[in-house]
Amino acid sequence: MSAQETQSAAKKPVIEFRDFSFQYFAQAKPTLKDINLTIYEGEKVLIVGASGSGKSTLGHCINGLIPFSYKGQVEGSLTVCGEKTADLDVFKLSKKVGTVLQDSDGQFIGLSVGEDIAFALENECMPLADMKKTVSKTAALVGMENFLASSPYELSGGQKQRVSFAGVMVNDVNVLLFDEPLANLDPKTGQTAIELIDDIHRRYHKTVIIIEHRIEDVLHRPVDRVIVVDGGKIAADMSADSVMAQAVLPPFGIREPLYVTALRCAGIPVTETLHAGRIETLDVPAVRNKLIAWDKSLKPKPAKPGGTEILRCENLSFRYTPRSAKVLDNINFSIRAGEMVSLVGTNGAGKSTLAKVITGIVCESEGSLFFNGADMKDMTIQERSRHIGFVMQNPNQMLCKPMIFDEVALGLRLNGIPENEIKDKVHHACSVCGIAPFISWPVSALSFGQKKRVTIASVLAMDPELIILDEPTAGQDYRRYCDIMEFLRSLNERGVTIILITHDMHLMLEYTPRSLVLHGGNLLLDSDAVSALTDSDVADKANLKVTSLYTLAEKAGIADRQRFVQNFIDYEREALRESKTV
Repeated sequence: MSAQETQSAAKKPVIEFRDFSFQYFAQAKPTLKDINLTIYEGEKVLIVGASGSGKSTLGHCINGLIPFSYKGQVEGSLTVCGEKTADLDVFKLSKKVGTVLQDSDGQFIGLSVGEDIAFALENECMPLADMKKTVSKTAALVGMENFLASSPYELSGGQKQRVSFAGVMVNDVNVLLFDEPLANLDPKTGQTAIELIDDIHRRYHKTVIIIEHRIEDVLHRPVDRVIVVDGGKIAADMSADSVMAQAVLPPFGIREPLYVTALRCAGIPVTETLHAGRIETLDVPAVRNKLIAWDKSLKPKPAKPGGTEILRCENLSFRYTPRSAKVLDNINFSIRAGEMVSLVGTNGAGKSTLAKVITGIVCESEGSLFFNGADMKDMTIQERSRHIGFVMQNPNQMLCKPMIFDEVALGLRLNGIPENEIKDKVHHACSVCGIAPFISWPVSALSFGQKKRVTIASVLAMDPELIILDEPTAGQDYRRYCDIMEFLRSLNERGVTIILITHDMHLMLEYTPRSLVLHGGNLLLDSDAVSALTDSDVADKANLKVTSLYTLAEKAGIADRQRFVQNFIDYEREALRESKTV
């Protein structure tokens, strides 16, 4: 009897897709094709896939958004908790499936935590006394019983996530569906969220479905199965150990955990007996000797020489009002021309505020900023924009014009550049960003990633010496992550200095030799990225997470763990460059 058949005999099915297909009315081809999938009672399942693979559509079918909100043609059958979804509506399905969205703010309804948790109960006209008891009990399940009177919007990212959990658990649903729950969380808060999901799963025996790009973070806690979606079909359905052993993820544009990549780089066969699905279960004694030998065989790469100083912050502080607390407190650092630097720290540490001060959106309260040695105090936003570009996380918040050419030309026109010069600059910027074939297209016809490139092109057209990008890879699958970062690397090699605000530790390690770590408005560390992610004290304070490469080195007994991490990063960078030139 197969493992699937054994499971079937032991537990009853909760979700069953049978020959299921779905096609949006606006699309020419089905997004989901011939899906046959069963998820059993009490399972915890991770669903992964590249952008556009159909994994989110699969989730929308489970919670009823398809076909009740997103219209289209359905073929086959889908059963949830023994009932066909064709016979249910969104309200009835919400009693069975609770959904937690990636954007907690977009899910809040009430003005207080208590009101938000009570929303579903109010719709059922539950008596007030019973409602208060149920809300208090549910809030206690997620550790938010002391915040019932607080506004959801005043909470930290992790606390917001807990309130979202409570809002769907208040109905005592059978299935909890998490749609990219880590997308907007810093590494440590993301780890806490995964621990909370695991705790709820174990204590209350819920069926849990997690749709997520950050696979290594989800595998901080065990899952029963990993389901890979590709081209609208189920491409793989197996244990995490089997997924790593069979190298299932990379062919579908999905990133493997870093420690697994390190094993492969060291020439170690990743078999199921290694239990490489999680770093906690990896059979380290079986790989120790090969890891140590590989590490010793690698030579450290010489550091890239720095250019002249381009930006300097001296004793920089900022507060939003004269009586409010300092958001930035006595910040000191300098950046040299041609550097690529990551700016990291927990949500609310002051990263975005620092970017606003540098670009002139807000003015520093104390201290000074210098650009190419000149004091920036009297420079307007418009004057700064000629030297410093700022690309927001969400391109839709930057796009103003309906047509791509006009969008990229906007800054130039506002600065009074002659139209004949604008045409050449726009074409050059679009060519560099890889969007020249679409220059006469409407912005609305582009994908999210293409829109991101339009916003970068509009900044590049101004020919800035420094670009600040806020979360350039947030929510992107591994293919798009690589496309965006290799594109930014090419800009950097052309001489553009880049500052990246990010929660992505892989990005820090692979692309930014240097990191500025903020904590509580203070500059906690100005060092190489490896140091930031191998120092447990710094990681704890800044809500970062020590990289699994460091954990692997520690478990293997490698003395110089920082050197091991740096060697791997240098090796991977070189391998990536070679692959690009083949």
